[in-house]
Amino acid sequence: MAKEFEQEFTEYIVRAIVNHPDDVSTERTVDERGVLITLHINPEDMGYVVGRQGQTARAIRTLLKKIGARQNSRINLKIYEPEGSRQRHYDEKRATEGAAVDSSEEAPAEDRDVEVDTSEVSDLTF
Repeated sequence: MAKEFEQEFTEYIVRAIVNHPDDVSTERTVDERGVLITLHINPEDMGYVVGRQGQTARAIRTLLKKIGARQNSRINLKIYEPEGSRQRHYDEKRATEGAAVDSSEEAPAEDRDVEVDTSEVSDLTF
């Protein structure tokens, strides 16, 4: 199956910024919401693709939106993140900073996705 332009473009851009370009691959799916490009990379390259405060990923998404506008379609980018990779990154970061790593200790809320129960405050009136 031939790769579409947006898929080739994504791989080209990402291969240029990572240390393991041979590990870069994409999957393309189309549904009623548009095109979804799922990017698979080496976990060590996650920081290069996401960038500081998500700036690199945001820039790639912006370019894909421009390509989609030219093709009259909506293109979204999903960066595949293996299960537990955020916790592993947090543990590695603490280990390099000299802190003892306790695997039973969870990453702080700002380092992981947390659902917050807002039912207690949802009906407040001022």
